[in-house]
Amino acid sequence: KKVQKGQKKKKLSLRFTIDCTHPVEDGILDMVSFERFLLERIKINGKTGQLAGQVNVERTKQKLVVSSEIPFSKRYLKYLTKKFLKKNKLRDWLRVIANAKDQYELRYFNIDQDEEAEEE
Repeated sequence: KKVQKGQKKKKLSLRFTIDCTHPVEDGILDMVSFERFLLERIKINGKTGQLAGQVNVERTKQKLVVSSEIPFSKRYLKYLTKKFLKKNKLRDWLRVIANAKDQYELRYFNIDQDEEAEEE
């Protein structure tokens, strides 16, 4: 009688997208520096800069795709994005919004509505 020795685990594959269309079109956000920031700051097992093929950051013209083969929090990606915006003094104009289960989008605050309310 053969005994089956533990089943193989399914490979974990996570994909998160950050859509930076609006700020890139307006020329206030540099995708290359954003990608570099993420590559330098993402921590794995408490260490930065050691992605070792477990986490990949790919850049298209207006989107960043972070794919991971280990457990990776979407919230951590939002935290890093906000940290990048703060570093580049864009935090006052842009916010990070989840527009899908595995996607974030950078949008402008709706400042027009606030100004109209103050005028009344």
